[in-house]
Amino acid sequence: MIKDAINKKKDMIQNTTLRAKKKTTLGSLIKPKFKQPLYLSVGLVLGLTSFNMTAQADATTGEDDRTQASAVDVNAPIAALSKLTSLDNAKPLKVTVPKIQQFKTKTGVPVLFVPTTALPIVDIDLRFNAGSARDGSISSTGFGIANMTATMLEQGSKRLDENEFTRAVETLGINLGSSAYKDMFTVSLRSLSDDKHLLPAIDLMTQMLTKPSFDEQILARNKARLLVGLQQQKQDPNSLASLAFDKALYGSHPYAHPSVGTLETVPNITRQQLIDFKNRYLVAANASLSMTGNLTLVQAKKLAEDITTGLPAGQAAPMLPEPKPLTKSQHIHIPFPSTQTTVLMGQLGDKRATDPQAQQKQTNFAVGNEVLAGGDFNARLMTEIRQNLGYTYGISGSMSPMLARGPYQIGFSTRNDKARAAIDASLVVINDTLKNGITSTEMKLTTDNLKNSFPMGFASNAGINGLLGMMNFYQLPTSYLSNYVNRIEQVKLSEVNQTLRDTLKPNDFLIVTVGQDNPWNEKTAK
Repeated sequence: MIKDAINKKKDMIQNTTLRAKKKTTLGSLIKPKFKQPLYLSVGLVLGLTSFNMTAQADATTGEDDRTQASAVDVNAPIAALSKLTSLDNAKPLKVTVPKIQQFKTKTGVPVLFVPTTALPIVDIDLRFNAGSARDGSISSTGFGIANMTATMLEQGSKRLDENEFTRAVETLGINLGSSAYKDMFTVSLRSLSDDKHLLPAIDLMTQMLTKPSFDEQILARNKARLLVGLQQQKQDPNSLASLAFDKALYGSHPYAHPSVGTLETVPNITRQQLIDFKNRYLVAANASLSMTGNLTLVQAKKLAEDITTGLPAGQAAPMLPEPKPLTKSQHIHIPFPSTQTTVLMGQLGDKRATDPQAQQKQTNFAVGNEVLAGGDFNARLMTEIRQNLGYTYGISGSMSPMLARGPYQIGFSTRNDKARAAIDASLVVINDTLKNGITSTEMKLTTDNLKNSFPMGFASNAGINGLLGMMNFYQLPTSYLSNYVNRIEQVKLSEVNQTLRDTLKPNDFLIVTVGQDNPWNEKTAK
């Protein structure tokens, strides 16, 4: 939606903000799959990127302005609330979205560019249709190839060994990294915009893309460290639940396997497989580029050519197959020595919407889902499962649309002896919402939130560039952002409720639990 991630993303999600440069650590080897944030935000509905907003204290209030506690009239109305009521009569929000420049390089790579002059910074995001879903095309048992390729692109080129490459990145003070998700493969750069910093940064970026060393000794070290990390995952109930959920939901589909690979597949990854993956998928025909920062259009076009000229022409990756939805409910329990049970439940969701009608439908669903499972204290699941029943500290759910149909997931943790009761209560809330619908008041609160928080997405270069990158990757029109508020305003209560009913099938939910007791045993049911 105009939200996973992405989250996916996600997969989706897929986190699309620029990463700090990664060293050869366990964290850089096990790259997180894209997950949509499970709170109400522009990013949730956009399906493009997440926006983190920090609360700021009012720094203008001096010591002399503070009201003494003894002087407070507890029966007086709260002044802030009276100010909030004024929003009811506020004029319609007018949002000026960034002006997007669109062009193609000589090699045919589509580029989206937004000039910004507030900071001397440039953000560049090169994306390939080359996530871990393509691992199987290189080797039928080679899961983890895309992730290992992304890791090793950062670890030296044919001109600079690992230490020299790292030293050059640190000397320039740039953020340069690569990541592989289920859908996509990204190479991202953040640099100061002056030629002294930007031009050598672009050179490093092109080196890692076109002339990686893929050193055998480094590969062996990476595999050893990754295997340690995969062993550690067995002690993480959230990881266990997520892996089991994907495997059960997707079966033989490429989305079923973890992006980082498995204990069985990682030892078999070879240098030649990394080379084959790069040569097959990191090509111009499979790429899209986004740029945001202190550049003119002429400069942006020159940089785009510099980045893409060295890429092989190649061929675009074929479309991914569509996964088959589950036809009946499935319950999976994984024994785990813990006082808490981790619960993931959901179903197959949507693919990324590209036509206006489908985009409006996904917006309808996003609004309805925020009321049902948005993760804030106004959401129905949070109100009932946390506040009224006290089963969990937090429960939320989101859709993670991808190139193929992504997952819809609701997740929470609860005491072992309350797991079944919490699951049953959650399903009651979902079914009641589908039967009776959300209310007009709930819908207005959500749509107002989405519209008023929308401009927050343009607060930084990285935020803008994340949006551009996702739009370009999923081949969305440049009008996608400018039409966002209109899509929110076009939401109708009857259509929101109907979309929820058409989309969610709780009676067919896949439910994964990780904990000490199996909640599906009759003796543990509450």
